[in-house]
Amino acid sequence: MRMDTYVGMAVSSLVALAIMIGTAATLHAAGKTQIDTAADAAKALQPVAGQFAFLLFSLGIIGTGFLAVPVLAGSSAYAIGESRGWKCGLEHKPWEAVGFYSVIGAATILGIGIDWSPLDPIKALFWSAVINGVVAVPIMAAMMIVVSRHSAMGQFTATRWLLFFGWAATAVMAAAAVAMIFV
Repeated sequence: MRMDTYVGMAVSSLVALAIMIGTAATLHAAGKTQIDTAADAAKALQPVAGQFAFLLFSLGIIGTGFLAVPVLAGSSAYAIGESRGWKCGLEHKPWEAVGFYSVIGAATILGIGIDWSPLDPIKALFWSAVINGVVAVPIMAAMMIVVSRHSAMGQFTATRWLLFFGWAATAVMAAAAVAMIFV
């Protein structure tokens, strides 16, 4: 489990960093410093994908949606269901865990409704990232407190190094949130 976590986090962090650096370098080289539409974002792929840039971007967005929607709807259902004491889990039949599956359905319908709404998707992505960055700080702090307690975590209590890096990441996130608000 530990190796799986380390490898997964390392790979996902490298991919995210490569995407950010590649997109920034490509857009900056073209003099583009503002992305207002999905078409603007797709243009970042033109130096690599040529005439297939829009197809590649579309496939990436669709693939991301196929990955994200079930995860977000499922995690919402687990969070709400477990906090309410409902029977939760995909191993249960829908009639055995009505509340759990209702949350999955409602979250999916809400997502479709947002997609069909007049909201600007680029602005929605931007503001959801801003909100996530601010909200992440207290969540990270709470997680650090929980993982440091042997009474709560048992054999999975965080080591000193994990606590050090976890609190360091929390401090960096807090500094970034404060800087974003006041700078």
